[in-house]
Amino acid sequence: MDIAYFVWEYPPRLVGGLGTYATEITRQFVKMGHNVSVFTLNPGNLKTRELIAGVEVHRPMLVDLSDIIFDVVAEDIKRWGPGIKFFADIFLYNLLSASKLVNDLVKGERRSFDIISAHDWLSIISGIVSKKELNIPMVFHIHSTEQGRTMGNGSKVVMELEKKGGLHADVIITVSNSMKKELTDLGYPAEKIRVVWNGVDANKYDPSKVPEEKIREIRAKYGIGDDDFMIFFIGRLARVKGVDKLIQAMPYVLEKHPNTKLVIVGLGDLKNKLIEQAKVLGITDKVKFRFEFISEDERIAHYAACDVAVFPSLYEPFGIVALEAMSMARPVVVGARGICGFKESVVPAGPEQTGIHVNPYDPRDIAWGINCILDDPEKGKWMGENGRRRVLKEFTWEKIAEKTIKIYEEVASK
Repeated sequence: MDIAYFVWEYPPRLVGGLGTYATEITRQFVKMGHNVSVFTLNPGNLKTRELIAGVEVHRPMLVDLSDIIFDVVAEDIKRWGPGIKFFADIFLYNLLSASKLVNDLVKGERRSFDIISAHDWLSIISGIVSKKELNIPMVFHIHSTEQGRTMGNGSKVVMELEKKGGLHADVIITVSNSMKKELTDLGYPAEKIRVVWNGVDANKYDPSKVPEEKIREIRAKYGIGDDDFMIFFIGRLARVKGVDKLIQAMPYVLEKHPNTKLVIVGLGDLKNKLIEQAKVLGITDKVKFRFEFISEDERIAHYAACDVAVFPSLYEPFGIVALEAMSMARPVVVGARGICGFKESVVPAGPEQTGIHVNPYDPRDIAWGINCILDDPEKGKWMGENGRRRVLKEFTWEKIAEKTIKIYEEVASK
């Protein structure tokens, strides 16, 4: 197949889980013999066209629309303040990408495409425009919703863009059955929605490939000894990720396991609040912050170094982080309320248990989940081994790509 793939983040510019997803699955598509042309945002210093691991990447060069766009957008976008430049960049990226596909590649180079793949509201305008211009089917991938991400306090404009994408799409692919329920509750047509889980590169996220000296180096960096426990959180420092509740859980963990430290890695709006929270609770020596975006090698090493990975999200459409930890044979404690893909990836009981489900709104329950694992390290190790087996069976990118292509081919053949 020839696939036109619109996604706002792509290497070397990665921001979150969407970029990881797009990178891995497009490379798998190429390995399967498909042609993929990615259209992504250019921050201003990247090539406008290049080949990366067999994937053709287009990055139209932008101009700054932020001053003029303020006068033509809805009031709720104006309230973004400095963030309006991001909206302006996204808007222009969409228009230039659609134009690049339609005018340069199809009309200019006489190329043809079988399907359009557009990801989230950030790329749906280009998907809608390209579908109309080229009269080819479009698949709209919804990785999360504005309603869920913002706990109901988001942009009406973004919500309308998402719904318009669902209206124009031939098929909607989302990342969990939990997300499918959210979409149908929001009024998206159930008959259009397919579920394909996310994946992880188990060859890369392999505990046997991390040297012992690297593990000791990571633990020493945070003052964690051989007889101490390391709890690990990595992700966006936002309310929706539950990281503030995790810090509130620490005193209850320390009551039972005083030789424990929590390592938090990430960036986000809650930075100052989290620092203050640890001070108020008197646990600054037990909570180690690393406010930065770390390399993937460092990320993998941190998983290898920890005793348990904890992700108490309040809203999590899928949650690749749990797969990463499981692939690294580490037990996980995850939020399991509301819209939550963790409920599908993490097995909470039985002979194939990989972790523990908790109420992410309740610090005591989060602490209970952590203590269950720290109380019995051997059981935690067993959960981790189960986790890796589950990843190899269900969540490799090869399997995810095969399921996705099957849907693309079905849509393109109609």
